[in-house]
Formats: sequence, structure tokens, C-alpha cells
Amino acid sequence: MIFPHHAALHPNGCAYRTPRCKFKTSMTAGAHAVSLALLVAAAPLCIAAERTSTVVAQATRSIKATTAKPRARHADRSTVRSDAEPDVVTYGRRDDVMQFGADVATRQGLDVEAVQAVLAQSRFVPSVVRFIMPPPAGTPKNWAAYRMRFVEPLRIRAGLAFWQANETWLTLAEQRYGVPPEIIVGIIGVETLYGQQMGGFRVVDALATLAFDFPADRKDRSAFFRDELEQLLVLSHREGTDPLTVKGSYAGALGMPQFMPSSVTKYAVDFDGDGHIDLHRNSADVIGSVAHYLAEFGWRRDLPTYYEVAAPNDAADRALLLGPDIVPTFTPQEFINHGAVFGLQAPTRTAAVPAPGADADNVASVIDKLALVELQNGSEAPSHVAGTANFYAITRYNWSSYYAMAVIELGRAVKRAR
Repeated sequence: MIFPHHAALHPNGCAYRTPRCKFKTSMTAGAHAVSLALLVAAAPLCIAAERTSTVVAQATRSIKATTAKPRARHADRSTVRSDAEPDVVTYGRRDDVMQFGADVATRQGLDVEAVQAVLAQSRFVPSVVRFIMPPPAGTPKNWAAYRMRFVEPLRIRAGLAFWQANETWLTLAEQRYGVPPEIIVGIIGVETLYGQQMGGFRVVDALATLAFDFPADRKDRSAFFRDELEQLLVLSHREGTDPLTVKGSYAGALGMPQFMPSSVTKYAVDFDGDGHIDLHRNSADVIGSVAHYLAEFGWRRDLPTYYEVAAPNDAADRALLLGPDIVPTFTPQEFINHGAVFGLQAPTRTAAVPAPGADADNVASVIDKLALVELQNGSEAPSHVAGTANFYAITRYNWSSYYAMAVIELGRAVKRAR
């Protein structure tokens, strides 16, 4: 789910996510003869034993019977199946697609005919184009409404079951990477409801659609998706899997943590040491990979994700602090100098925030820079927090302050439920 982070949209539909990692999928070799040339002798990733505890599946099954389907837009979209669309057409032998295949094969040392054969069977999916578009102009943002999509009984109870079933791996991830269990649990819950909503699109179709027919009425990201499509072909060849069978989100994200193909080889880890990386079924690998991803993007051990803060009353000071958006830019003292007032409550004792008017040295010794994060609440007054480097690290998963807060709040709710 920038694109460092899968590929789901912000609350305002204007950004992408792009994590991710090397994965073992539940894919099996396809029957298409043309794709067999991509397969290698290595055993398919799908041979890894399923690690997700049955307690998670039991919890989610029982909850689904009494709970409404989650309303989160990117989660809902990921469950749509492209093969249900009657107007889907294959790319066939389209010249630009075939040239792309030849270029990929040359760069990556793959068989040209095999790569082109796979691309010829990729399909244009109209719903992918619709889903990648932003919401209608003027749609108000509302943090309270956004929060309700994720911090709700279904995800909390499923998250509790996931935590209980994987406590050993969550503890190990914190020891190794410094990322608390509640943050990892929050991300997996927001992304896929702990593996319940990993997407029903053929990833090759989603990526081909966005690579070769990206909608003309929004900022062109086709180059990004061409790169992701290339990485999918490379990974499929390396792992001995059929690229025509890989399923994921409408933007090409994969597995429980929804990693994009380009991040697969960068951040996924074989956390249980079984010789394979499986982000679809192996909770240990999923947990370790999410923690590793955040660590690579600057997660700092024992640092809070944010501090409570009141924005400056002066419009000019407020605009100045809001200017860099979610990028930590200002020191705590600069916050105070421009009229921001820190709250009395702090996430940890060692990182306590000073009372109003107090010296900010004790904050500065813990955190270098902060970002004034604004969360709009529809017609109500906006909320603000002072985001740290760890808040920013979460947004490398999805460039959105709303997303980061949803992850934090869901994780906290699951932790309280324990």
C-alpha cells in the first residue's frame, strides 16, 4: 500500500504508496505455454507452509457474520476482481508493449519471446483506471470519518487475534528493528485486514493498464508503473513463478503488507529462516519485512510518532509551520517560537514534552525535527499533531498523514484490547 508503499490512494486520492519486499506467493505455474519459458528450476514460492494462525481466520470469519464490510476505499477496491469485467481486452501484439518487452528482456537478460508472450496476454482493465483517479473536486477531508473506516470492531478483534498468534515474531521484530508491535499490527490491519483483503486483480493486468494506458487527465505516473511491471517480470523469473497468476491490488500491490514489486527485493526478509520469503501466508516474514521497511526509512527506536500540539493562532506562523507538510523540518524550540503550544501528555516518559512556556531542551535531546501535521475534520476545526521522524517513516508506506494516524490509532486500539 510511494509510492514507497503499495499503491493505494491517500484520503484525497492524490498519492501512491510504494513499499516493499521480496515475496513468496501462493501462485502456481500457469497453463500458458508461452509463460513456461520464464519458469526456472527453483521451487515455487508457494511451497512455504502457511504461517498465519487459524485463530486469525476463525476470528475474522466469526466477525464477518455480524460486521459490515469495511468502507475504506483502497481496501474495497482491492477486492474487486478484474476478470469479472466483460470489457477487458488483452494487449495482444501492440507495438509499444512489444517494444517494452524487448527492452526489458535485453536489460534483464530474459528471453525476448517469453517476455513478449506474457505481455501479450496482459489485459487492459477499465476499473483500474477508474480507481486510480482522485475523488471529485471539492470532496472535503474528514479525519474522524477516515478513522472510523479502520479503527472499528472488525479490525480490532482480528488484530488482537493476529497479535496473539504472532507475539513471538512481533517481539523479535521490535528487538531487531526497534518498531513496536502496535505499529506493525496497525499497518497490516489497515492494508489488508490481516490478509483478508489482499486483492483480486491479476497484477500483470493492473500494472500493464497503468503502464501503457495511464489516464491522461491526471499527473502521468506511467513510468513508475512500467518500472514496477519490469520488476514483476524479473521476480517471476527469479522465483520460478508464472507472472500471469499473481493476484494483488488495483495498483499492483502484493501480499499482506501490500508491497510493490520494486520493493520486494529491497525490504522483504526471511524472518523465520526457512529459506523462503512469503508475504502472502507467512506471518513471520510479513512482520519482519514491515519492520525492516520502516527501519530502512528512518524509524528510530523508542521515539514517539507524534506529540500533542496546538497550532499557532497567528495565520502567518501557522502557515509557515504547515508549509513543509509532513516532512519534519522545525526544531521543538522553533515550534514554540512561532506560537505552537505543546500538550502536557507525552507518549513516553523519556520523551516528555514540556508544559506551555517551559524550556524545550528535553524535547530537543530526543527529537531533532518536527512537522506540524494538520488533519481536517470537514466543517469542524482541524486537528493538529507534531509529527516526528517516526510519523514520517510511516508515511513512506503511504504519503498521507491520515493513513499514518489510522495506523497509529488502530495499533493502539488493538494494544488496549489485549
